[in-house]
Amino acid sequence: MRKFFGIIIVLLVAINLHAQVRSKPLPRVKISDSKRYFTTADGKPFFWLGDTGWLLFVKCNREDAVRYLDTRQSQGYNVVQVMMLHELKTARNAYGDSALKNLNVATPNVTEGNDFANAKAYDYWDHIDYIIDEAAKRGIYMAMVPVWGSNVKSGLVNRTQAEAYAKFLGTRYKDKTNIIWLNGGDLKGSDSLEVWKTIGATLKKNDPRHLVTFHPRGRNSSSAWFHNESWLDFNMFQSGHRSYAQDTSSNETLHYGEDNWKYVDADYNLKPIKPTMDGEPSYENIPYGLHDYSMPRWVDNDVRRYAYWSVIAGGAGFTYGENSVMQFHLPGDADANYDAKTSWREAIHASGGRQMQFLRKLIESGPYFDRVPDQSIILNAGTMYNNIIASAGRYYALVYTYTGRPIKMQMGKIDGGYISAYWYDPRTGDKKYIGSYENKGIREFDPPGNETDGNDWVLILESAIAK
Repeated sequence: MRKFFGIIIVLLVAINLHAQVRSKPLPRVKISDSKRYFTTADGKPFFWLGDTGWLLFVKCNREDAVRYLDTRQSQGYNVVQVMMLHELKTARNAYGDSALKNLNVATPNVTEGNDFANAKAYDYWDHIDYIIDEAAKRGIYMAMVPVWGSNVKSGLVNRTQAEAYAKFLGTRYKDKTNIIWLNGGDLKGSDSLEVWKTIGATLKKNDPRHLVTFHPRGRNSSSAWFHNESWLDFNMFQSGHRSYAQDTSSNETLHYGEDNWKYVDADYNLKPIKPTMDGEPSYENIPYGLHDYSMPRWVDNDVRRYAYWSVIAGGAGFTYGENSVMQFHLPGDADANYDAKTSWREAIHASGGRQMQFLRKLIESGPYFDRVPDQSIILNAGTMYNNIIASAGRYYALVYTYTGRPIKMQMGKIDGGYISAYWYDPRTGDKKYIGSYENKGIREFDPPGNETDGNDWVLILESAIAK
């Protein structure tokens, strides 16, 4: 009897896992009617919760790729940012397959067929296809960088080669519905500007139904160079990995330090209106500033702060990153970067990475498309870590404090004579009722716990008439 019940349990688990794998194609991602957010082709809100799995196509075999996708799916992620070509001189995957002929992006190394059992038929691009399809089954979109910026800057890709390569990509992947294009790759758009314009325009010409943006260098936004380009559907900024104290470079125009919400604010006021989001903040478990390994490392509360600040400020999504996971590090790897020490198979369960799902849960829980940033709600906003960020729709408001500071509110900013107030815990996703209040005057809300960095909370106000 015990054996019988054990078999039943195994079958039920298998059925449940199978139910999480989609059989229908994912709907394409589009820009919402307001031009502020993403939506799916069937009209549903799409909150971009991304992970930087940069070297997924290169470092992972089939089994590891599925392990990664299964885990991120279970944690609520719906986008993976990944490089198609990282280093042209060593562009081979886990099976030893070469991506290119003669290191030339204009001549991808494509073989006949797609048979994994036949090594001669299963090539670099077939492996990418496999991972894209497995991601789609799990509701995950692949935000793909065609070629990492350093290759272009070093002169390995000219405009003619870029056009041929982008045409190959657009033609090959135009019918896969879970594709988003990230032109660029950790580089200023002013470096090799015409090559980036060529890639963006050629992708859009040959693959007009997929969104295209540009992944810039740290402390920059795509809007600086490409906001008015017709191929750029939304802006992406990289707030970067420096602390307030480290953000002093005279070569950078934007000195925002850790205030990533300021990039949102800048892009939000541009015309034409386009969505914007932080596509690379400080990674969990990476040293401040990346290169000095004696520096402290960013931890879970830091990545929560970046996430909630930028999204509540008006961002259309957020991309998380973890040091070992983004490079799929395994102990003993000779190519480890940024003092990565933990196996990615362990680091994929880092606390900050697991907590990102509660941001998505929060944003998707209320009316989605009418939410706008509104600092007029806050009467004691503060600066740096003491900054309090607010946004509101017609019937609700979200207010984030990183330090657990009391929040002084100007009531009456949302509809209704009375409001219900709640504390939302970014660490657990728990929502605790505070009370019901008349919706007028000034009111102070004091978060649980002592005031300190990382005691972060979201105050939710809901209009009684919205119930």
